Amino acid sequence: MLIGEIANAAGVAAQTVRFYERRGLLPPPERGSNGYRTYDEAVLSRLRFIRTAQAADLTLDEINSIMAIRAQGESPCRHVEALLQDKVAHIQAQRDELAALQAELEQLLTRSHNLDPLACSADQICHVLP
Repeated sequence: MLIGEIANAAGVAAQTVRFYERRGLLPPPERGSNGYRTYDEAVLSRLRFIRTAQAADLTLDEINSIMAIRAQGESPCRHVEALLQDKVAHIQAQRDELAALQAELEQLLTRSHNLDPLACSADQICHVLP
């Protein structure tokens, strides 16, 4: 397949395929006698894997580490599991931070309902945010 064909089949732009090649996520392509890049089904499978991994919020470096383990002939499943556990923990930490922020904002809103805007002194910008 040519670059446009493999890009279309994988649902990415040709520029993305070139970018992945530069980052080492894809092997250097074969070149036809005309100099065009040619790709096989293995590259298409790799492109699909990259897209799936990105959808799981894995970085290109993390994806590259997974593929490096596979290239050594080992199963990367435990490594992937650890990466995904880290992502879940990060999301939980973000949720906790957002819940704390929400509670603080709700307290400020409650405060704002109990304050008279006309009682704000000239030396205060806004007494809702003390």
